[in-house]
Amino acid sequence: MKSNFDACLKFTLQYEGGFVNHPRDPGGATNLGITRATLARWRGRPVTVSEVRNLKRDEAAAIYRKWYWDAVGGDTLPYGVDLMAFDIAVNMGPGRALTWLHETSNMRPTDRDDAMAVRRMGFWRRLKTWATFGRGGSARGRACQIEANRMQRTGYRP
Repeated sequence: MKSNFDACLKFTLQYEGGFVNHPRDPGGATNLGITRATLARWRGRPVTVSEVRNLKRDEAAAIYRKWYWDAVGGDTLPYGVDLMAFDIAVNMGPGRALTWLHETSNMRPTDRDDAMAVRRMGFWRRLKTWATFGRGGSARGRACQIEANRMQRTGYRP
């Protein structure tokens, strides 16, 4: 069984960086892309903003692997499609990523990535937070599409 998880996580963490608590972000306090609500669910109890701030990469990686990577079947997807599905799952939820994977299941991997990227951009543009976060979202979406296509062209191996 192949796993491109580490490479995909590395890409995603470029955009889900360190601690933020932006007043316009509906996720609230977030570190390494893990929201306070997600960390509380993972730990099985309420958590403080300080606990979110102190979240370590290893714990975040365990959350990402179980609740996002495994949820979209990352190890079963072609290189590149795994990145696109994982990054969408992290940013928009595994349910949306799974829906889009299903809707594009009859496509070649590069076409599939491109179709998922179009869906993602359309979704982002309809959000009330687009004015605040749209520029960063657009950059992330383009970078993810480029990297996913590169992984496919080169037969990327972790």
